[in-house]
Amino acid sequence: MKLFFSSTSPYVRKVMICAHELGLSDQIELLPAKASPVLRDQSIVAKNPLGKVPTLLTKEGHSLYDSRVICEYLNDIASGSLFPSNGSLKWEAITMQALGDGLLDAALLARYETFLRPKELCWNEWVSGQMEKIQSALTSFELTPLTDNFHIGQITLACSLGYLDLRYDHLNWRDSHPKLKKWFEEISKRESVKKEWALPA
Repeated sequence: MKLFFSSTSPYVRKVMICAHELGLSDQIELLPAKASPVLRDQSIVAKNPLGKVPTLLTKEGHSLYDSRVICEYLNDIASGSLFPSNGSLKWEAITMQALGDGLLDAALLARYETFLRPKELCWNEWVSGQMEKIQSALTSFELTPLTDNFHIGQITLACSLGYLDLRYDHLNWRDSHPKLKKWFEEISKRESVKKEWALPA
């Protein structure tokens, strides 16, 4: 398998944590790519019309995207348990994944607006709206009981918090979310997570 990746992409890290957990990381060749929303990497576009990372090329020659699809594919081929198959845990896991992805979407949109867009064109109200989504998501996660079941929802949450540390350290999210802080400290000791945090920014 081959994976178009960027080392700072939280969605790529989400995929690779799954791969480590499932014992598949050694079967994935990483293809460095520049997935800019402005200057699109044509090597990715040839396999994914959206030109985004992560994009996975399977052994059978299929292209899979986005992170949600890739993670579920890896879980299936490894007969893993990162996607619970039924019951309330299934809905907990995939809903947590959706909220974590939504937090990341907001964080990326705000960064594009402040980092890529010319300053004179920056829409401050847009940025504020995205930051409010981040805060709402953090509040929800703080109030959510985080069990010992390490599934796709928890992986996505870990990647979300890691991305906030990378790009929004000024938010100091730990100060107002002590339960999340404690949970993240523990989950960051997990081997699959440590390997991804060690990647260069």
